[in-house]
Amino acid sequence: MTTHTTRWTAEVSGMTCDVDWDLAIIGSGSAAFAAAIKATEAGARVVMIEQGTPGGTCVNIGCVPSKALLVAAEAHHRGRSHTCVGVAHIAGDQPDLAAIVAQKDELVGALRQAKYLDLIEIYGFTLLHGTARFIDADTISVNDEPLQATNYLIATGARPALPTIEGLDSVDYLTSTSALDLTEVPARLAVVGANAIGLELGQAFSRLGADVTYLDIAERVAPFEEPEISAALTDVLVDDGAHVVTGAQIKRINQTADGTITIEGNLADLGSTLTVDRVLVATGRVPNTAELNLQAAGVDIDRRGFVVVDEFLRTTNTRVWAAGDVTGSPQFVYVAASQGAIAADNAISDAGRSTDYRTLPRVIFTTPQVAAVGLTEAQATEAGFDVITSVLSLAHVPRAIVNRDTRGLIKLVADRTTDRLLGVHVLAEGAGKVIQAGVYALMAGLTITEIAGAFHSYLTMAEGLKLASQAFHRDVGKLSCCAA
Repeated sequence: MTTHTTRWTAEVSGMTCDVDWDLAIIGSGSAAFAAAIKATEAGARVVMIEQGTPGGTCVNIGCVPSKALLVAAEAHHRGRSHTCVGVAHIAGDQPDLAAIVAQKDELVGALRQAKYLDLIEIYGFTLLHGTARFIDADTISVNDEPLQATNYLIATGARPALPTIEGLDSVDYLTSTSALDLTEVPARLAVVGANAIGLELGQAFSRLGADVTYLDIAERVAPFEEPEISAALTDVLVDDGAHVVTGAQIKRINQTADGTITIEGNLADLGSTLTVDRVLVATGRVPNTAELNLQAAGVDIDRRGFVVVDEFLRTTNTRVWAAGDVTGSPQFVYVAASQGAIAADNAISDAGRSTDYRTLPRVIFTTPQVAAVGLTEAQATEAGFDVITSVLSLAHVPRAIVNRDTRGLIKLVADRTTDRLLGVHVLAEGAGKVIQAGVYALMAGLTITEIAGAFHSYLTMAEGLKLASQAFHRDVGKLSCCAA
């Protein structure tokens, strides 16, 4: 890694002085790389500073490795529990988690190289390895050496949050990061937190052979999804052999000399004590801002530590921008990448771009998947719409019937007055694919009548959108296949 030594003149704090770079980016994840690419394409001179492994959360310890584990777990599960007559089942063989993790690590390394490190030379920006922190409003230090830029971008991401539970700090607990490096499947695993991360990893280990118990303080799993989705997903988890405890009040966690972990509290039908071999803490994420010395730069953070930005991703220091998970925006890699590009465009070209989340999709990669876009029924009601809904069981969707797994549903939210679609919520195999049709429908402002009248390919899960639209006004159980 080389340091750019060219200097040129710029306006800093109202004075003309020499600066090293047009844009200095702190962090090297998806937001950082999207910003670096956008800025260099505009002719800017860009430096990126990273204290750890380049690539950020997604490729190293998030999306890529977790989905690789999920794929392996699903393959193992299907081999043992499919419902196809005449096809052999796997009997007795136990998964080799060490081999799965080694293959996962190989994939991570290859993607990190191809999608991050190789791009540095292609686009011509500089990567410095070191710790960056602000000295004042105009300057950062990198490994105690001052560095100045016309603009700065904070893209340091987030890390797993830890709940306040007595005894947790003395327990060898797992997080979403360390769980991905296990080489043996725990016999008994408690998952504290039953939202996206906890659900995905919990189901992966369950399907690899662990006895999994989900514990969540909320009254239902996936608490930000529609209640019907939460209830149906709970049934799937229980049907697969997991235990689900909602409204759980954990008082303390203890670990004995032999490594056994005891969880004490109000655990509903489990009583007051649960004994497991490992505990995975999946209770959200907190921003990586503590070491940046943001106060010296005049950059405000909120009560949780996230960087405060305006609609253009500018902080309270007009020369400092922020993008990605560190801002407290929806924590998806595609949001981070979009924000990185927008922030760079605004910083370098004064583009005045902002982000619109109204058609932002989200996916939980359980089996079946959970996917949603737009408003929930409660959100639509709160917004003042005259709300009507349709909830369609997958028992009415031919693709699910052929798959011999009708566990799941599709819920549509619409405005009675205008017939316009407001939200799409899916629990189904391939829901992440289906939801993209919902994104486009919301972007186009389609009505329920228009969706019901559109062509939908037969024997696809997306056909469920047509059926759910018809179900607002018809009994779809009385329609023939492909009935209009």
